[in-house]
Amino acid sequence: MDVKTAVGTAKQWLVNTLTDESISNVGLEEVEFDEERGVWLITIGFSRPWNTVKNAFTVLSGEPAARRAYRVIAVQEPDGKVVSMKRLQGTDD
Repeated sequence: MDVKTAVGTAKQWLVNTLTDESISNVGLEEVEFDEERGVWLITIGFSRPWNTVKNAFTVLSGEPAARRAYRVIAVQEPDGKVVSMKRLQGTDD
């Protein structure tokens, strides 16, 4: 499996899994292949409707700034099975 396929699998899985949460702004952040475990570790960032920040700028613009959540999706090589989703260490989402 190439990296593009692994990333597509991870993104689609995340969107399908969190469909009830209306996530948006889904984007790739990092990719790493763990040779020892035989998995792609794909970090994806996204926003949730309830996870917004209000500050002076957002009050003036009328649009709250969406905070980002980050998850590491492990995609197994070579079959593309998603085996885990974990919160990125050091984030407060």
